[in-house]
Amino acid sequence: MSKDKMKYQLKIPSITDNLELIRMIISTVAEKVGFNPDDVSKIELAVDEACANVIKHAYSKNQLQPIDLVIEIDYKKMSIVVTDHGKGFDFTKMPQTDVKEYLAEMRVGGLGIYLMKALMDEVEFNSHPGMKTQVKMVKYFLKNGELELAKEK
Repeated sequence: MSKDKMKYQLKIPSITDNLELIRMIISTVAEKVGFNPDDVSKIELAVDEACANVIKHAYSKNQLQPIDLVIEIDYKKMSIVVTDHGKGFDFTKMPQTDVKEYLAEMRVGGLGIYLMKALMDEVEFNSHPGMKTQVKMVKYFLKNGELELAKEK
């Protein structure tokens, strides 16, 4: 790994109580590398949704299974890859979420993928059912061609 790139790895049991620890790690890293507070919150929520989906859907709340997180930072972006070894599913068959209809029906849950896509600059899914599923989320430092770093405190 070049010195222009940082990489962090975490393997953590798929326990709901660990979501707080994951959020804390993600937000700390995002803040340290210079994201503004709004983007830190977006990254934290997107990763939380991805990990909650792993616990609920991939592992059906089986706490013996691990969630693998890889965080990579380079000069232009922060990438987070969440990997599970659960049952997997076909992301191409996921229905598009109509948020107005969703809210009108007062539904609960089911917005995880929609939120990830809304909060991050890029979201990519890669699933091999029964082997592994990966969600890669990217947030860029550049906005409209300009570097947006956290304001000095």
